[in-house]
Amino acid sequence: MIFYEYPFNESIRTMLRLEQLFSRLARLVARDDAVDHHFALATLFEIMDVASRADLKSDLLLELDRQRVQLASFRGNPSISEAALDLAIRRLDSAREKLVALPGKAGSSLSANEWLMSIRSRISIPGGTCEFDLPGYFAWQHESADQRRADLLRWTGTLDPLAEALEVCLALLRETGSPLSVRIRGGVYQQSLGSGRSFQLVRLRIDPALRIVPEISGNRLLLAVRLMRADAEGRLRPAQEDVAVELTLCA
Repeated sequence: MIFYEYPFNESIRTMLRLEQLFSRLARLVARDDAVDHHFALATLFEIMDVASRADLKSDLLLELDRQRVQLASFRGNPSISEAALDLAIRRLDSAREKLVALPGKAGSSLSANEWLMSIRSRISIPGGTCEFDLPGYFAWQHESADQRRADLLRWTGTLDPLAEALEVCLALLRETGSPLSVRIRGGVYQQSLGSGRSFQLVRLRIDPALRIVPEISGNRLLLAVRLMRADAEGRLRPAQEDVAVELTLCA
């Protein structure tokens, strides 16, 4: 099954982008080829670009605090495991403490590394990291895989508090929703969200065998989904059929 997610605000949108980048980074660092570690560095620089938002750290702290208050409200609920609740709150508190201890913006310590910044300035140029442009970087790519990986883990480790806070925030946010089976008729679906709850994320679970691609749009009042299917050239065309999907609204 494929999960498609759509954020209802810019803060969650940024978190989802960073989550995807951190996931890609972890997979690339674990590999051995120099070309994989080249793209790991490119991904690290992308994370730095996204994380440079001045309000990112404060948004994450606010979301951690909001989720803690929400979890604390479940105290005494007989249908909620106190042990699981305590564990979730401890995870939130730990992530918050580490994020607060992170000095400045995420990745600011890496910006002081002249060698890394020389690569960053050229990596977006087509062919800009050739050996005649960056001989030191070319030599680094010929180090052993273990040495390159150790360097990458040292650099990415400065972003661990941000990665942990994101993981905790998004995992708990996804758990707030209850999946519902929805039948989309004629390829179009709309749902009013004006129920008093402020939703932050919608998730659609679709069988890949259907070869359906959902185009999702929405705001705090309305969710709209239009089903599409790629033609022979990859262009998306409306799929005017009835399809069953699993929909989850997360608050």
